[in-house]
Amino acid sequence: MFSSGSSETTGAEGSGPTGPSVDSVGASPAELAEHPILDLAEFQLLEDQVDNPSIARSFAGDFAKLWGMRYEVLAAAVGRGDEAAALDAVLSLRTSSAMVGGVRLARLAAKLEGFLRTNDFLAARGLLHEVGECGRLTVGELRSSYVLRKQLADDGAPA
Repeated sequence: MFSSGSSETTGAEGSGPTGPSVDSVGASPAELAEHPILDLAEFQLLEDQVDNPSIARSFAGDFAKLWGMRYEVLAAAVGRGDEAAALDAVLSLRTSSAMVGGVRLARLAAKLEGFLRTNDFLAARGLLHEVGECGRLTVGELRSSYVLRKQLADDGAPA
């Protein structure tokens, strides 16, 4: 399912020392689709930075467990036009997604952030479904990859 540390697509991702480049605020859906849902090389950077794979996997596990709640908070803030809460939620999503290797989700969060910073809540609301679907796919790939497969097996859940 995974090759060269990534899924869905391969190639240069514009990564830097702090994670994937997420400056694609004006990116079209086709441009976003060029980026993988999950890039395991990005997750490997987190493992290397914390110098303990179990800490990185715990972070990824928390990301997966909290995805639904995180999305609900973001969607509610965008829905009610609360710029401060929406920016707080999207910045958290953007950074945590990048840290676990959720390249496409981090880029979508950057695009959503751009809409919020220009007070374009109509465009932001229009992007929420895509963010939600990408988040669901990211969590699914984390769970099926080596990142969380061992942790799920250790917890007694089906791997």
